[in-house]
Amino acid sequence: MKVTIVGGGPGGYVAAIRAAQLGAEVSLIEKGKLGGVCLNEGCIPTKALLHAASLYAEVREGARLGVMAEVRLDFAKTQEYKAGVVKRLVNGVSGLLAASKVKVIQGEASFAPGGRLTVQGANGTTDAAFDKLILAAGSVPALPPIPGMGIPQCIDSSGALALASVPASMLIIGGGVIGMEMASLYNALGSRIVVAEMLPDILPMLDGDITRTLRTSLAGKGVEILTQARVMEVKDQGTEALALLEVGGERKEFKVEKILVAAGRCPNTASLNLDAAGLAHERGRIRVNERMETNLPGVYAIGDCNGQIMLAHAASAQGEIAAENALGHSARFHPGTNPSCVYTSPECAGVGLTEEQAKTQGLDYITGTFPLSANGKSLIMNGGKGMIKIIAGRRHKEILGAHLIGPRATDLVAEAALAVGMEATIDEIIGTIHAHPTVAEAFREAALAVDKRAIHTLNK
Repeated sequence: MKVTIVGGGPGGYVAAIRAAQLGAEVSLIEKGKLGGVCLNEGCIPTKALLHAASLYAEVREGARLGVMAEVRLDFAKTQEYKAGVVKRLVNGVSGLLAASKVKVIQGEASFAPGGRLTVQGANGTTDAAFDKLILAAGSVPALPPIPGMGIPQCIDSSGALALASVPASMLIIGGGVIGMEMASLYNALGSRIVVAEMLPDILPMLDGDITRTLRTSLAGKGVEILTQARVMEVKDQGTEALALLEVGGERKEFKVEKILVAAGRCPNTASLNLDAAGLAHERGRIRVNERMETNLPGVYAIGDCNGQIMLAHAASAQGEIAAENALGHSARFHPGTNPSCVYTSPECAGVGLTEEQAKTQGLDYITGTFPLSANGKSLIMNGGKGMIKIIAGRRHKEILGAHLIGPRATDLVAEAALAVGMEATIDEIIGTIHAHPTVAEAFREAALAVDKRAIHTLNK
């Protein structure tokens, strides 16, 4: 069985390795670098810079812990560190593919009339034969139709990760994951940050209690967050840009050194020429079912290019599912256990239903909240900022959703995802002994709080 994969990001390379494990002859077509946007210009470099920024901020604030130090930022060295992490992981992916005997083809894939798959490479155009095809083309930044967007001060997320120096000021268009992580990053490095979000709130995928806590925390650090804010125009003014905004019917002006456009992403399928193959799509989002199958037999689409959940871990999960189904198995994608993670300071994460969603669906639910100010490890790590919140069904007390903000929230959400996937009840969490002192024990306390029996905080 010959399986061909288009795209070497976290969906594509995982699909390639899984298909090889199942005995397929696998070819992977990649026009850029292995690892895709996530590894080269997204998840990994962002988190590397965020780690450096967090360390920088902690050392600057070390006096409250009795750690006295003179500290300065060498941003060029920080960028070198980031590049080293990326290089090591890219080499790791390359090594895994080679060990799995996956043939990597450098070039750009596209459908030709009649549905043939062609590859434009350094030596011209060739046909790519396959028995089964997995499309993992990824996504590209969305560019909002704002007059002046072409000025040199405007950058996208890739540009924000490649800056040679820390800008004195930055306007971020978009209060989603990318926008808020960049706000946290450059605020910690010393930039004056303004976030402009069109919706009523930032990070709409998270529970409202979590976003309110994050907004308060970032505001305390000097980040200005404007919601229901529309950027009307941007203008080049030499070393700065002038941004004209409308916020709640009032016009505001901001002069900043950089404008980061973080208004979401869209599938990177334009060059694939989907219509030539007869692939069903909606404005470039390839339609798939829960088995990752498209409308064409033997053709699958995973990750950002199907537009379902634009997260690297979702793409990887879908990659395994597509590979298994291509090789005769029967696997299905279950998005209910997919966690959302935001690597701000403090970190945010959530899985399952938010309280707003439970309310909209008319579910009979109860909640339990535990403040991290009552958790010893959190108090040590970040002064106790944050909380853990659990939403459970009132009758059976099964966990419908869990939401976290605080130290290591993006790691701790794995327990919550497992609980949601297993339809665990709060009693099963309570019956599991959690180590002390850890942030994780706060999850058990939140489960206790659902029953109004938390030990280390007052039950309301």
